[in-house]
Amino acid sequence: MINKLISKIQKTNAPIVVGLDPTMKFVPEHIKSKAFAECGETLEGAAEAVWQYNKGIVDAISDLVPAVKPQIAMYEQFGVPGVIAFKKTVDYCREKGLVVIGDVKRGDIGSTSEAYAVAHLGKVQVGDKSYYGFDEDFATVNPYFGSDGVNPFVKVCKEEKKGIFVLVKTSNPSSGELQDRLIDGKPLYEIVGEKVAVWGEECMGDGYSYVGAVVGATYPEQGKVLRKLMPKTFILVPGYGAQGGKGADLVHFFNEDGLGAIINSSRGIIAAYQQEQYAKYGAENYADASRAAVLAMKEDIAQALAAK
Repeated sequence: MINKLISKIQKTNAPIVVGLDPTMKFVPEHIKSKAFAECGETLEGAAEAVWQYNKGIVDAISDLVPAVKPQIAMYEQFGVPGVIAFKKTVDYCREKGLVVIGDVKRGDIGSTSEAYAVAHLGKVQVGDKSYYGFDEDFATVNPYFGSDGVNPFVKVCKEEKKGIFVLVKTSNPSSGELQDRLIDGKPLYEIVGEKVAVWGEECMGDGYSYVGAVVGATYPEQGKVLRKLMPKTFILVPGYGAQGGKGADLVHFFNEDGLGAIINSSRGIIAAYQQEQYAKYGAENYADASRAAVLAMKEDIAQALAAK
């Protein structure tokens, strides 16, 4: 799957992933009104509104970007109907030819980690048959349990030719409370990065590993260090736009081949119509605003890479 992701990045000339992280405050009133008329102000109604909102955005941007990243918590908050909306979103995005990164941040040990890996990337055995569960192409993984928690995902990646992105240095302000702590004189995030490189050696694509890393755009200096530590690791970079990251911060996440990183923007794209610069589109044309935001992000990153 890493080979497919790289191919699509090259085809679209957009190392961009759109985070499909819906909240009800992002969903335009006309979509909510229709969903509530059909299903009531219920969990089912909320899930239907989210699904229709996602569909509009995906239709508007699927030709511009290689990948999307639905964040499962935004769906789980609506219970079982929300999880169904998550699965419908995953399936629809794959139908549109997009690579789907399930932002699920799973991690545990033993059979529990195996079950998480099967649920999101692999197939579960039911009698004589086997079935895909959520069937994303990649999943995000929390490495806090060490190799016991990551190896079951690596095993499924090998079997299914899919991938994972392991949390290394996250974009949130308090990440340093743990991730920057020195262990034998070295920041913890560097130690995790070294482990990611080792795990990745077990499952290589043509030039990059199926085991990627998550490194926030808000920490460009750490990104420089981690890029050198993980030369064959694709880096998923959250924190662009709404969290303060911009194109100029991102160049060090890329390798000399112009590859090696994919930049995420979530609310900066999916809620673009609520921003002053895209207000002219209005709520009715929210998806057109999202498309315009993708084009602006694409240009920003291209200019930054050209000036590298």
